[in-house]
Amino acid sequence: MRAETIIVLEAGGDRTKGKILSLARFNRLFNGIPRTLRVLFVLLTSMLLLYAMLTLFAVRLLSQIESAKNVLSASPGANVSGLLLEITDAAGKKKDLPPHFPGPQNERQRAVVNSFLHAWNGYKAFAWGKDELDPVNNKSHSWFNMQLTLIESLDTLLIMGLKEEFLQAREEVARGFSADVDKYFSLFEVTIRILGGLLSAFYLSKDELFLQKARMLGDRLLPAFSTRSGLPLAEINPHRRKGRPYPWTSAFSLAELGTLQLEFRSLSRAVGNPAYEEASFAVSVKLHKLGNESAYPGLLPADIHDNNGIGANFDYGTYSVGARADSYYEYLLKQWLQTGKTIDWLKDDFAQAMQAMLEHLALPSKDGKMLFLGEFIHQTFKPTMEHLTCFVAASLALAADNGFGHQLLRDAERVGAACRHITHSDAAEVTSPTYCLLRPEAVEAWFYLYRMTNDTKYQDWGWKMFLAIEQHARTPSGYCSVEDVNQVPPTCKHKMESFLLSETFKYLYLLFDDSHSLLSLKEYVFNTEAHPLPIL
Repeated sequence: MRAETIIVLEAGGDRTKGKILSLARFNRLFNGIPRTLRVLFVLLTSMLLLYAMLTLFAVRLLSQIESAKNVLSASPGANVSGLLLEITDAAGKKKDLPPHFPGPQNERQRAVVNSFLHAWNGYKAFAWGKDELDPVNNKSHSWFNMQLTLIESLDTLLIMGLKEEFLQAREEVARGFSADVDKYFSLFEVTIRILGGLLSAFYLSKDELFLQKARMLGDRLLPAFSTRSGLPLAEINPHRRKGRPYPWTSAFSLAELGTLQLEFRSLSRAVGNPAYEEASFAVSVKLHKLGNESAYPGLLPADIHDNNGIGANFDYGTYSVGARADSYYEYLLKQWLQTGKTIDWLKDDFAQAMQAMLEHLALPSKDGKMLFLGEFIHQTFKPTMEHLTCFVAASLALAADNGFGHQLLRDAERVGAACRHITHSDAAEVTSPTYCLLRPEAVEAWFYLYRMTNDTKYQDWGWKMFLAIEQHARTPSGYCSVEDVNQVPPTCKHKMESFLLSETFKYLYLLFDDSHSLLSLKEYVFNTEAHPLPIL
């Protein structure tokens, strides 16, 4: 039998020499060493092997800790590299795990994610940390100076399973976000966009960093509610912690007053401080009491004055469920749901409003298959429906799913069909204005209708809209709003709206969720900027 061999490598000068020894010769050499030294040799060799194994394990462990540190540096709390971590608070009490988002599951979802990433990467390349991207000149726009597009995209990144991009965004928030901005801007807009975006990111990731930032912002917004009338001032300067009316009018829009409550309530419940909820909900109570003065009981006028700070009164000019009024009605229903269906008058006010809307503002098509919603201006009915009004289909469908009756679902489907007609109409049917901001309300309506009916025609309608966005609004660095939908090729506006990433792409992605498993509508309500907040 041939003896086994061992190769021994020796370093010698600038080369390595190999010697081949027979196993028998090696044994003779080893046995010639005193027994005590042989034992020490074996022990040292074993210790070196153990040390090498422990070193390798430690290196791998440190690598995993480093990869998680971005999310856990503020406090424990996120889904890292696909692993759900156990989360505890400062007292060691186990906290809820964040929801799991597996990423796109079909071709349509993958297409939406790719388009979102095209917009996201353009923003990252040319406007990172700024409010908005100019997708024509590849520059940034400022509005709040609060990382608007980034903050609004956080929950979309999570929902689409884009973990690496989320962690990069999280680092930028930790590094660069500040609520201490010395500038006046709309209380309504900063609440639904920035505060809502931060809170949604917190609830979906369980990362305390976002709650800390939300609380810092909330503290700077609260002074806007310190008025004799109880109605908040329209603009707020977070640095000065001071509010003021709009410079051009003393009026509030109904939507601005009635679309603060989901966000401030979520903040209060998250931090255990009722001040935010109490300040915002007092406005809802005041609007509820004013309802008896309406010319159309159930509907409130689109403009309200604070009567020089001592009380509210109406501008009776416009009754609508479109611009300046829309999300007030949306939040009546969603506040009722958010609070666990415990405040009956919210439900009653919503039901009365929808009944009045269907009685006074609705205009069915000749075949009865579509339901358009107009407005009264100075007691004259105007049969024009805005794209914003498409939210009504979503609200009616959500109400029908929560005990308001099946008739509301049929009405929701008719409004949803009208929204399809608006978005897919021939040029001859489009009236002024003819611009398109890539708004989400139609696809939002179809998302809710698909969830309630499982009818795939709503997915097909959304897919057609998505393809139109790709064909007519895509630029090398993102997507642009369109100046005139009748012009082909269209002229681009110099802004990519943040709601394209926070709402339009998000609702498209959810619409194409065949399993209906993403973000149960029994567990979350979406604020008017599509930021999901938990039902409390």
